[in-house]
Amino acid sequence: MRVRDVLTAKGSATVLTISPDATVDELLDMLAEHNVGALVVSSDGRSMGGIVSERDVVRKLRGLEHPRSATVSQIMTTDVRVCGLEDSFGSLMSTMTDHRVRHVPVIENDEVVGILSIGDAVKFRMDQLEFERDQLSNYVQG
Repeated sequence: MRVRDVLTAKGSATVLTISPDATVDELLDMLAEHNVGALVVSSDGRSMGGIVSERDVVRKLRGLEHPRSATVSQIMTTDVRVCGLEDSFGSLMSTMTDHRVRHVPVIENDEVVGILSIGDAVKFRMDQLEFERDQLSNYVQG
């Protein structure tokens, strides 16, 4: 099982991006509008300058004088854990667990081709387990 399989099972390879110059107010609108927990920060819509998540909003806005007018670049994470399409599902899960991240961008040829959340990974694994259970049940019955 590869990251490619998880991305395919997700059914959407759309990568939502936000400019580093966007305001936190714009960020909050996008997160709510698209019902997501993180956005890739990109100045051109393809390359990745960072990632900004709900956790960044909560942890990094404290103490700012005008938090809603702050820019995404002020709160984004630049040390981003990423994966490739051919990486194993196990390595994706290890990255999420070991580094306590909930969103991992998928990179191919220096461009973001997808983003996977912990929810995407759990759903993929649950679907696999159900398939295996059904196959075993059919085998036992047959």
